[in-house]
Amino acid sequence: MSASLSINPPIKSSSTTLSGTIGANSATGNQQIAGNFTQFLTLLTTQLKNQNPLSPMDTNQFTQQLVQFAQVEQQLKSNDRLDSIASSAKNSEAASLSSYIGKSITTDGIMSELGSSGATWSLSVPRATSRATITISDSKNNVVCVQAQHLAAGTQSFSWDGRTSSGLKAPAGLYTIKVDAVDASGQKITVDTAVSGKVDSIDLASSTPALMVGKNRVTTSAVKQVSGSS
Repeated sequence: MSASLSINPPIKSSSTTLSGTIGANSATGNQQIAGNFTQFLTLLTTQLKNQNPLSPMDTNQFTQQLVQFAQVEQQLKSNDRLDSIASSAKNSEAASLSSYIGKSITTDGIMSELGSSGATWSLSVPRATSRATITISDSKNNVVCVQAQHLAAGTQSFSWDGRTSSGLKAPAGLYTIKVDAVDASGQKITVDTAVSGKVDSIDLASSTPALMVGKNRVTTSAVKQVSGSS
């Protein structure tokens, strides 16, 4: 007597997108699909061998199972192709980013690294301020320094020597800047900030490769200017 074939557990799909992580997750997913694929073949072959010659498997049922067989095979091939495309794309991007190493870049951003010579930001002020409060915070968002001063219109550099509001020397690390400014009429002014530095290396550990300027991780979309030669 013929028994209908069913796949248990259900086939699991683990297609990897280009933005997903390449490596362990994809390999595990392919192993699961391969396991289901092997199980499917074993069950189908066993059913064909043991079917009742006087009551063979229904043609429609057999066709449906062959379709399932083809779908599993196609899923395996698709996963392999996606892995290959994702790997090629990441290698291509890594090669492109490597051309930045040793060059100086200017990027949009509020984060700068405090070194022995302090931390520096570029401020773009649309019009002169009557009052500007500059707040420096550490990587844990703790305010370490607050300064009040006037800012002239135009692009200018702001340097922080690393001294906190209490006069102590802040430890090396990444710090963020916030500028609250108003003009002579009391209207709020938006001050854009940027940072500059030399690219030391590239970071390929996460799904989106980035440039490393010291400890500062910068995506290429934030780069405004590139200068110097590697």
